[in-house]
Amino acid sequence: MSTVVRRRLPGSVRAGIIVLAVLLVLAIVGPLIAHYPPNEPHYGDKLVAPGTEFWLGTDQYGRDQFARVMYGLRLSLLSALLVLAGSATISLFVGVGAGLYGGRLDRAVSRAIDIVLAIPGLVLALAVVGLLGPGYLNLLMALVIASWAADARVARALTLEARSRPYVVAARVAGVSRPAIGARHLLPAVLGPFLIVATLRLGGIVVALAGLSFLGLGVQMPEAELGAMLGDARRFLTAAPWLLITPSVAILAMAAAANLIAEGLRDTERR
Repeated sequence: MSTVVRRRLPGSVRAGIIVLAVLLVLAIVGPLIAHYPPNEPHYGDKLVAPGTEFWLGTDQYGRDQFARVMYGLRLSLLSALLVLAGSATISLFVGVGAGLYGGRLDRAVSRAIDIVLAIPGLVLALAVVGLLGPGYLNLLMALVIASWAADARVARALTLEARSRPYVVAARVAGVSRPAIGARHLLPAVLGPFLIVATLRLGGIVVALAGLSFLGLGVQMPEAELGAMLGDARRFLTAAPWLLITPSVAILAMAAAANLIAEGLRDTERR
C-alpha cells in the first residue's frame, strides 16, 4: 500500500499569502468604495479625525485619507512587482548568459557585478535618480539598476552548477548549440531556485520604494503614494497622527507579507 505524502506550505507562507491577499483586495476594492477621489480637496474639512464620513480622517488639504491610502497601496504593490520583475529578468539573463558562455563574457559580467555590489544599493539608487531627476518611472529604473547585480551572481552560480549535470554534458557532446542548451536545459534548472532567491528581495524593494518616495524622489504630490504621503504628513505627527499611522501600517504589512512568503519558500526549498 503506497502512501502519498503531501508537502504542505509552511505556516509563514500561508500567513504571508493571507496578508498579501487582504492587501490586494483592499487595493482593488478600496478605491471603489471610497467616498471621495484621492486628490479632491475639501478645504472646510482639514485635518478631520477618523469618523463616519472620512473613515481614516483627512489631511491638511481636506483630502480623504482612506481613498489616498487605498490608491497608494495599489501603486506601491504595482511598483514593487514591476521593480522585482525588471530586476529578476535582467539578473536571470545576465547570470545565465555569463555562466553558459564563460570566458571573456563571464569575466566582464563578474567585474560589473563586483562594481555594482561595492556600492550600497540605496546610494546607487539615489545617484541614478539624481542623474535622471525625480519621478515615478525614474525611481523604478533606479531601483532596478541598483538591485540586479546580487541576483545575477546567484543566477550565474546556479548556471555553473547546472552545466555539470549529465544531461547538459550529453547535450554539449551531441553538438547542441549553446543558446539551445541554455533555453532547454539551463533555464528550467535555474529558474525555480532563482525565483525563490529573487522573491527574498521583495520586502526590501517595498521599503526602498517608500523610503525614496518619502524623500520626494518618486511620485510627486498630490498623487497618492504611501512613502510620499508619509513625507508630506511628517509635520503633523502630533496634530494628526492618523496621517502617518495608516500609510506606515500599509507599508509594514506589505513588507511583512513579502518576507513571510519568501522565507517560507526558502525553507521549503532546503528540505
